[in-house]
Parts: sequence; structure tokens; C-alpha cells
Amino acid sequence: MKICEIKAFKGRNIYSHQKVIKMVVDLEDMVDVATKDIEGFNDALLKLLPGLYQHHCSLGCPGGFIARLEEGTYLSHVIEHCALEIQSILGYDVSFGRARQVMDSTKYTIVYAYKNEVAGVEAGKCAVQLVEALCKGHSFDLSSHLNRIKEKAVKNELGPSTKAIVEAALGRGIPVMRIGNGSILQLGYGKYQKRIEATITENTSCISVDIACDKTLTKEILKEAGIPVPEGSVCTTIEDALQIAEELGYPVVIKPEKGNQGKGVSLNLTTPEEVVQAFKIARQVDENIIVEKYIKGNDYRVLVVGGRVVAVAQRIPAHVVGDGVHTIAQLVEMVNKDERRGEGHEKPLTKIKIDEISLMLLKKQGYTLDSIPPAGKWVYLKANGNLSTGGEAIDCTNKIHPVNCEIAVRAAQIIGLDIAGIDIACPDISKPIEEGVGAVIEVNAAPGIRMHLYPSKGKPRNVAQNIIDMLFPPGSRHSIPIISVTGTNGKTTTVRMIAHILRTQGYTVGMTTTGGVYINDHCVMKGDTTGPASAKIVLTDKRVEVAVLETARGGIIRSGLGYDLSDIAVLTNISEDHLGIDEVYTLEDLLHVKSLVVEAVKTNGYVVLNADDPMVVEAAKRVKSNIIYFSKQEDNIIVHRHLVAGGLAVFLKGQHITIATGDGFIQCMDVSRIPATYGGKLVYNIENSLAAVSVAYAMKIPIETIQKALASFYADEIHNPGRFNVFNIRDFRVVVDYAHNISGYTHVIEAIKKMGASRTVGIIGVPGDRQDSSIRRIGFIAGKGFDRVIIKEDVDLRGRRRGEVAKLLEEGVLSAGMDPNNVEVILSEVEALKTAIKRAKTGDLIVIFYEKLEPIMATIKEVLSNVEAETTSDENHMMLGLTRL
Repeated sequence: MKICEIKAFKGRNIYSHQKVIKMVVDLEDMVDVATKDIEGFNDALLKLLPGLYQHHCSLGCPGGFIARLEEGTYLSHVIEHCALEIQSILGYDVSFGRARQVMDSTKYTIVYAYKNEVAGVEAGKCAVQLVEALCKGHSFDLSSHLNRIKEKAVKNELGPSTKAIVEAALGRGIPVMRIGNGSILQLGYGKYQKRIEATITENTSCISVDIACDKTLTKEILKEAGIPVPEGSVCTTIEDALQIAEELGYPVVIKPEKGNQGKGVSLNLTTPEEVVQAFKIARQVDENIIVEKYIKGNDYRVLVVGGRVVAVAQRIPAHVVGDGVHTIAQLVEMVNKDERRGEGHEKPLTKIKIDEISLMLLKKQGYTLDSIPPAGKWVYLKANGNLSTGGEAIDCTNKIHPVNCEIAVRAAQIIGLDIAGIDIACPDISKPIEEGVGAVIEVNAAPGIRMHLYPSKGKPRNVAQNIIDMLFPPGSRHSIPIISVTGTNGKTTTVRMIAHILRTQGYTVGMTTTGGVYINDHCVMKGDTTGPASAKIVLTDKRVEVAVLETARGGIIRSGLGYDLSDIAVLTNISEDHLGIDEVYTLEDLLHVKSLVVEAVKTNGYVVLNADDPMVVEAAKRVKSNIIYFSKQEDNIIVHRHLVAGGLAVFLKGQHITIATGDGFIQCMDVSRIPATYGGKLVYNIENSLAAVSVAYAMKIPIETIQKALASFYADEIHNPGRFNVFNIRDFRVVVDYAHNISGYTHVIEAIKKMGASRTVGIIGVPGDRQDSSIRRIGFIAGKGFDRVIIKEDVDLRGRRRGEVAKLLEEGVLSAGMDPNNVEVILSEVEALKTAIKRAKTGDLIVIFYEKLEPIMATIKEVLSNVEAETTSDENHMMLGLTRL
């Protein structure tokens, strides 16, 4: 039993619209063994994982999985449920899972949901090890595995504050992307995105953060503004610290000048000995030490967001309460067992840790760790109330006096923070603070919000929602329109047409295609960029106002979608391509993959479907948003029914692209006026135009703009490189196209027959990952469609041997009845093109189905340059002859 593959899908995918782990496990000789046939297996499994009793499974009720276990289920199914239950034990609420056999092999694809990627992956590995151990009758130390997984998962976990911000954003329908493995988040897409790290937003000034981190500077600025602050000074030696303490008068506070989370802070120091010890502790954090007057009273944190107070909490220092039985050390251990307490910021409260400050404070109270305090006695272990040091919080939001609110807001504004934690010490926050009775102790950038989200007492405050509302005021935009285009053929051209229309309207467009990632006309990344990583480049670019994404099958299968929900999705067609790869064996399988794009659309968005393709029409059953059908036929029955039901459609009425709405018909433009259709001869570019017009109409682009854009969209190397680009060279033509499947070849050959040529020459090739039957079929189509064929091969053989694909193509060409003398094999596509050009005759039409566009374009440009040079030379000779005459 071994794991062959394991990976995490971070967004919507072909298995689920939630995050899942895909694990391929080879069960080897245990593939056909049922659980009831493994002695002691079921009992051992349920002893280790009693939570499995609650799993529903296919029966849909608690105990469903147990029933399957007892009647005998396969081990892949058990691994699936174990992976889910292990995550459940670790605190992650997950339930989705499934297991499917990979063809007739001993391998199974096991898919299950996750919340924390590290925990999800490790749970899968642990599940396989557990099941294998029980199959062999061995014991399994689940506890140690769980501890190891938890330790690794915590490092990948978002803290409660950041989680709350994520939930608040999602609650507003704002998409969230985690940047890296830390706490930096991107909220929204493109032009309207905002980034936030913990509670520092992209609007937070670096200078303001630096000021807040410098406690002395902060105090000076606040004092000058008339805000009450404690008296004090900065020093670097113990002698100076003692002198300042004497001048201020005891009690005093000692803390590092630059620090956070209460590290190195000692309060209420009443003797020189305490000052010396506190100085040494603070010195471990910073060289510069603040000595200031201790303000008697309670410790309050006032959270200011966007210029207003949104929450107030009284912070209670870490403590234990005596019971007359246990020692202080034992009481700390008991408190730390509270499920709300964790390490660092992982949970609402933090575990109490004993340090030098704790020991000093205990001594001051007359205790040691071995002391047994009387019942009801509070024993403090930290002087400050920071949650990060084990403190607790009581909500006081409704108690704060308006004057204190004003002081807190002013303090935040003076320092320049959009989100600030204002620490106020005073006897009662409900009474105005004044000189000598209360003061602003600190102004904190990136304040923690756990104390407000999860107070130990009082009302929780959803301050994360306040932060989101500040970044995105209700009614403001948070995301750009996303248009996602998928299908077998025509994706790239359709994407480019849509982008051209939107650019004509004045938008800054981010576009992903098989030719690269573009921001308007600028290519920011070359290559076949049709997966989620490419989509992310567009969606994280702050210049982009609209995203038009080519979304190919490979990226969908490998990594899912690169966005959450689109505004408009397009499904151009479904035909045979890539079958037999990645567990996609039939057109129905392919439709399932492509349908993810039309499923992941906002409910008020649009899905554009090809009504002339029965497989695409089938996808309509999965659509939960508005549908726009497009068709080359005015009398298409699907379109007719859709219109009767009040739907939208775009179709050909004669030669005119026509938009049918509930208010009647809008004549958009004659297809012969669209250069990319070559006067209406290029049928598949008519289809692409229909799809593009459908999207533009859904985007509310004016008809005049659509007409202007399509009338200026050419099938050339500028607007649509590599898609039926025609080059006139001397007295023959060369067509460059990317067709690489049966449907693509068929459409191109249909088009060139309408162009008129004395002889057609096809330079053909097919990616090696196609089925043998498909490769032969393409060869047959080429043999029927061309007068002469040159067979070449891709550089990337995709698992084939050199010459293998060429041989299959040759078999197909000859099966079409072509004279063997008219078939030639030249494996290099550049050499094949050069040969065809060299042998070209007047009226020839050469078509090359390329793998790499740039070398082909370079070859053509070189030939054109030589022709131009020859023409110039001939003209010069002619002029010279005329001069002599």
C-alpha cells in the first residue's frame, strides 16, 4: 500500500466547489479485500477512531459508515473516512469525501475536504499508515501522529484575528487570497483589491507604524497634542533607571522602548531591587529602556477603526485562583488545559507561561510556584493584561465615556493609524480621564483583536466586520468583472475578441491565453498561460479593471480554478481532444471538467453557451445563473425555446449578428465586416464573434463600441497571433494556425477550400498525448483535404518515441487514398515550412499547424524580408536601366 500522488486544491475543482486533497493510493494486493474479511480490523479501527460511529456515508445518517464497514467495504473507502476523522479530531469540521478506482488498476483516487492544507495532507498520509498497520495486525500510535500533525499544522494556520477578517470578507462576498504562508491577505481582485496583514492595511502608513513602535516618540507627540500620558524618560543603564525612578516617585513601570505583545514589561515596581530586576528583563528586548510613572487603575484596550471606537476591553493579567489544594504550578497547568487556550495566537486565549517576570511577581505577592494559595485567592503571574501573555478580557464597549472615545480617536489620528489599539490606564473607563487620573499608555499598530472577538466575559464584538467595512464601505466595489472562457476550440480567439472589445470601450484588460498573459497590449509572461497561476497574475494586478481568462482543461484538472466566481463564463464547444489523459476518457468526462467553469458563476452573472453543440447544451443543466445562447442558425430550436422562456440569445439572421432580448431584436453587424471572418468564409470565427458579442452585451458594452471593435479585429499577428494568420509571399500564400485536434483540422480545411488555390499543401502534426485513433483520423482528414502533405513532429513528444506520431499520421494520410509521392516526412516544423516555401508554385496555399509560434513567425518574416530586398533590388535595376536609356 503506497501513496502515488497527493496534492491540495486551493479552490473550486472538478471534485468539489470546496477545497479538497486528492490522494492516489495503490492498494496493491489489498485492492479487492473487504473490511469484514480482515480479522480484528473493524474493532481495532473503531477503538482508535470512535468518531467514525457518527459518519453518515451513503446512508445519509449517523452510523452509515459503520453499516458499510460491517457489511464489508474496501480499504480506499476506509482511508477516505479516516482522513476526515483525523482532521475532525484536530478541530477541523470537514465531511466531504469520495474514493474512485483508477480504471481497472489497483490504484484509487481518494478525495476529501480540508481546512488547513498541512493538516489535510498529513491526515491523508496518516490514514494510509493507520489502515496498513491494522491490515497487518500491528498496533498504531495515533496520539503521536496527531501531535506531530498538529505541530506542523499550527505553523500554517491563520490566527483567530486573521480568520475573523477572512470570514467577514467572505460574508460580504469579497474573494480572499492568501499571499504566501503568513497572514498577508488579498481581499478582492484587480483594481479594487485591498491587502491586509493581521490588522495592518495597505492604507496604514509605514511612518505611522514606526512612530507607534517607538513608545517614547509616541508619548512626546501625544503630550504635545494635549493628550494625558504618563511621565517618564528613556535610559540605557541601571544607574539611570534608578535615578529616574527616584525622581518620578514609586511605583513605576519599566518596559523596552521598542517592543510588542507586552514583552519585557514590568508594572507597579515599588523598590529599587524590583527596578534592577525589571531593567534586566526589559534589556533582553531592547537596549533603550523606558522608566515611567505607574498609573493606578485598570488596563483598557480601546480599538479604533477608521476614525471611530468599535470596541473596548478591560484586560485582566494572567492569573490563577487558589483552591486551597493545588500549588500555583499545578493551577497554571489546569488553566492551560482550557480548550480556548493555545500556543501564540492560534486560539482565542494563550497559554500562561512562567518566566522571570512571573517569578518576580510571585515573590512580590509572597509566593513561589510551589505555594498553595487559599481558596478564592487571585494570584497574578503577569503584570500586564496582554492576551499574548495569558491574559483575559472583559468587554466594556458600552461603558466607555464619550470623552475617552474622543481621546482614543484623536490619539489614533495624531499618530496616523487607520486601525489602532489605544491602551488606557484609569480606575474607570466610564469616567473621563484627566491629568493624574488616567492616561494613554500606548498606541499600538497592528492591534490584536482576539480580546474583542472572544472576550472572557461580556458581548463579543465583530470588529473584523468593522475592518472590512472600513476597507470596503457598503456599496463600494471590491472586485473586477471576471470573464472565463473554456471549450475545446476557439477559446483563444474568443478571449482576444472579448478583450479587444473591452479595450475599445476604455477598460484596462488583464488577459490570459495560450500565447501569454497580457495587461492590455503588453505581454507580462509568455507561454501557454491558461491555468490558475496565470489567472492569479491578472487578478493580483492593481491596474486591471476587467479580467478575461482562457481557462483550459489541463489547468482545471491539475489545480482547479484560479478565481472564486466569475461574472461571465463561456463554453465554446465540446469535441474530442485530450481523451485518455488525466482520467478523461469520454466526451462526457470532458464535459464534466469544462462544466466547472459554467458552474462557478455568480447567480446574477451570465453563462454563454453554444446552442449548436449538443454537448454544450447538456451543460446548461449545471448552470445556476442567467444563460445567453449563441447560434449560427436563426431557427435553432434551443434558441427558440430559450427566447420563448424570456431568455437572451445571439444568432445569425442572414449575414447579421443579431441580439434577441425581451424587448425585441438588435441588429449588431454584418459578419462580412469582421475582418477575422475573411468575409464570412471562416465559420469558426463567426462562432467566436457570436460568443464575444454575447459577452459584450452582458457587460453592457454599447453596440457602437462592439461594432467598432470587431471591425478592427484582424486574424493577424497583432490581434490574433497564430490563429489563421495569412501571409502573402510572392505569388503564393501561407496560413499559420494552431489547430491540433480533429475538429480544429476540419474547420481549417473547410475554410481554405473557400479561399481558392491551385494547390494546397498541409504541414501537419499532432501532440503526442492524443490517442492513436485520433492521430490517424487527423492524418486521414489531412489526406482528404490537401493536395500534398508534409508530416512534422512536435519538439515535446509527450511520452512518444521520435517518429512515432509521424508514422501514425502517415498511416492516416495514406488511408485517405493520397498518392505516397505527395506525402513527405520532415520532423522539424521549421525545416518543413522552409521546404514547402522553397518548393512553392504560383497559386499555392500552404497551411502549417504549428507547435511553437515564434520560430515559424521568424521564418516567415525572414522570407518576406528577402522578398522585399529582391523587389527593391529589381526596382533599382529597372530605374538604372531607364536612366541609361
